[in-house]
Amino acid sequence: MLKSLFIATLASAVCLVSGAGASNAAEPSSDAMKVPGFAVDVFPPWQDGRNNDATDRGLAFTVPEIDDMADFHGDLTNPELVLFVGGNYYFAMAPLVKAFEASHPEYKGRLFWETIPPGLLVDQMKAHGRITVGNMTFVVRPDAYFAGLKKVQSLIDEGLLDGPPVPYVTNTLTMMVPKANPAKIDSLQDLGKAGVRLAMPNPEFEGVARQIKAALAKAGGDKLADAVYGTKVKDGSTTLTHIHHRQTPLFLMQGFADAGVTWKSEALFQELAGHPIAHVDIPENENVTAVYAGAVVKGSAHGEAAKAWLEFIHSPEALSIFERYGFKPYAGQN
Repeated sequence: MLKSLFIATLASAVCLVSGAGASNAAEPSSDAMKVPGFAVDVFPPWQDGRNNDATDRGLAFTVPEIDDMADFHGDLTNPELVLFVGGNYYFAMAPLVKAFEASHPEYKGRLFWETIPPGLLVDQMKAHGRITVGNMTFVVRPDAYFAGLKKVQSLIDEGLLDGPPVPYVTNTLTMMVPKANPAKIDSLQDLGKAGVRLAMPNPEFEGVARQIKAALAKAGGDKLADAVYGTKVKDGSTTLTHIHHRQTPLFLMQGFADAGVTWKSEALFQELAGHPIAHVDIPENENVTAVYAGAVVKGSAHGEAAKAWLEFIHSPEALSIFERYGFKPYAGQN
């Protein structure tokens, strides 16, 4: 629907331009001048601006699907704490920041955080904080980094982070589907079927892809994992995402995919937000558990603030926020 509206509008625009200089050109109809509509709630940024702690926001200029910068939050003018957060819980950051600032008022309105995939955050760190988004290039250097425990430990070993890692919550996988599950997805085995369209995290920079492959192998052996991440990628029925937590529900809500494997917390957020999304549980014996952890970035400009956040992130108050979205407190397993 969106695609056809875009094509129709583009065709109308071409006709208008090509006939602009003709004195006998007919006036465009009112229908030809209409801007294509879309469901605003489908497109990020979601949460009505709550993922921004800036106290002075100046001009409000956000256009869903066009100008939104959904993974960059806060005021870059003079932050006192910069967090690089693997995007698996971008939706929890608003209440987490609010709670942190309530107990640390000296940082109110002074946080900036990014929620792109963990591998891309590392690429940005190695580029000395420089990043280009659309037409904008800026530099922001993190004070603390958050991802899976194994990833955090590897970056400590590499010398990018200062140890020890601080683990705080765990998460499990689920199958995200459109509401009412029209493709009747019931198990991981169903994802390997011909004709089932998938939106799956890209193994190149999304660590969850490794864990999804492990779950697929548990459910159907290497044959199933190879079908989902090999055969179906080649035939176009698996689309690899760049920001799996954001693109999978978008593809589902727009009718471009029938299912996708995500962290359960992401599906629960979509459901709590009232979006037409549902999830299908993966049995425990086929599932995997991720441990989330963080650490101070070596050479951090705001080391004390980073340590304060790391202390806060596994506090009872923070854990209660995570539990709203299905996360469980880390208890030393894995």
